[in-house]
Amino acid sequence: MSPATGYTLHSIPIRKYARRLHLWLGLSLGLLLVVICLSGAALVFYVEIDAWLHPVLERKQATTDTTWDNTLATLNTAYPDKNGAWRIEVNDSNRPISARYYTPSETRNEGFAPLMVWVSHDGNTVLRQGYWGHYLVTWLYDLHYTLLFGETGTVLIGYMGLAALIMLLSGLVAWWPKQGQWGKSIKFKARNSAVGRLYDWHKVLGLISFIPLSVLIITGVMLALPKETNFMLSQLLEPVQSAKKLVLEHPNSTDKNISIEQALLAARSAVTFHLSTYQGFNNQQTKLGLAWIQTPDNTGLSSRYFTFRFQTPSDPSTRFPNTFVKVDAQSAAVIDIFSTWDYGTANIIKGWLHALHDGSAGGIVLRVFWLLIGSAVLLLFLLGFMRWRIRTNRKLNPTQSKLTNS
Repeated sequence: MSPATGYTLHSIPIRKYARRLHLWLGLSLGLLLVVICLSGAALVFYVEIDAWLHPVLERKQATTDTTWDNTLATLNTAYPDKNGAWRIEVNDSNRPISARYYTPSETRNEGFAPLMVWVSHDGNTVLRQGYWGHYLVTWLYDLHYTLLFGETGTVLIGYMGLAALIMLLSGLVAWWPKQGQWGKSIKFKARNSAVGRLYDWHKVLGLISFIPLSVLIITGVMLALPKETNFMLSQLLEPVQSAKKLVLEHPNSTDKNISIEQALLAARSAVTFHLSTYQGFNNQQTKLGLAWIQTPDNTGLSSRYFTFRFQTPSDPSTRFPNTFVKVDAQSAAVIDIFSTWDYGTANIIKGWLHALHDGSAGGIVLRVFWLLIGSAVLLLFLLGFMRWRIRTNRKLNPTQSKLTNS
C-alpha cells in the first residue's frame, strides 16, 4: 500500500497522529506518571529505607530463636483492646518482627490505616509503633498505589496505567523506521539543533526502557484493577480461583486457643503433603518458607483460625507468597489449603504479578534494575518536555529563532 493511501505504518497520517497522541498524553499525564514511577522506584527498597530511617529496626539480636507465642503474648499485653486478628511477618535475619492490626479504632475513619508494630526478635519487647500512612514509606506506598485518594485513586491509577501503555505504543509507532533504515534509526545523529539532540536522547532512552516499562505498567494495571483482570483472564484462559472466606464459629466456646507452634506444625505437615500430592514435589525436598502468621479473631464472633502464608518452590515471591493454610484455633485441624499454583495458567499469571512488579522475582539485580527504570521516566519526561518547549517557542517567535540559529 502506498503512503498516499494513509493507512500504512510509514505513511504520514499514522506517524503524525501517533506523534500527536504521544505528545499530548505525555503533557497531560507525564507529571503524574513521574510521581507514580519515582515513588514506585523508592518502594522497591521500602523495607530497607524504613529500617535506615529507624535504626532500631536494624539491630540484630544474638539469639536465633523466635517464639511466636511470645510475640503474640507481648502484643496482647501491650494492646489489650486489640482482640481481633494480628498479622505477623516472619523474617530470618534476627531483626525485629513486624506485626499489623488491620482494624484499629484510632484510624477507623482513614480508610486503610492499620496499626504497625515492631517487636524484638525474641518476641518480648515492643520497639516501635505507627499507623499506616503516618510515616514516610507507607505514605509513599499510598501515593504510588492510590495517589492518596483511597480506593478511587487505585482505580484511577489502573486506567492511567492503560493510558501510559498507549503512550508507549504510540511513541514506538511514531519512531518505527522504514525498511532498511533500522541501523540509522537507533543511532545518535550529528545535529546542530537542541531539538534534534533532545529527540535522540529521548528516542534511545525510550527504546531501552520500552520492554521493562511495559512489564511494570501491565503488572501495575493488573494489580490495581483486580476485578477487570480476573474477568479478562477468565475469558481468555480459565476462571481465576481465590482462597475461601471461611467463617468458623465457636459462639459458646470457652476453650483456650492452641499455641501458634502447634498450629504451625499441623500447617507445615499438611501443606507438605498437599504439595507432594498435587504439585509433584518430593516430601524430603520440599522447602517451605513461612512468610506470614495471622492469629485468630478473638472477638467471639467468627474466624477462630490461624492462617499461615508459605512460599513454596513454585512461588517467586518471598514476602507475599500465594499458598495459604488455615488451622482451627482450638482443635489444630487443618480446615483449608489454598495454593494458587494448583489452578492453571490464569492463577499462575496472578501469582507472578506482585513479584514481577516489585522486583522480588529477580532478587537484588531486578530490584536495582526496576529502580533505574522507574527513575528513567523522569528523564524521559524532562527530555520530551524540553523539546516541546523549544519547538513551541520557535513557532511563537520565528524571528528570534532565526536570529538565534544564524
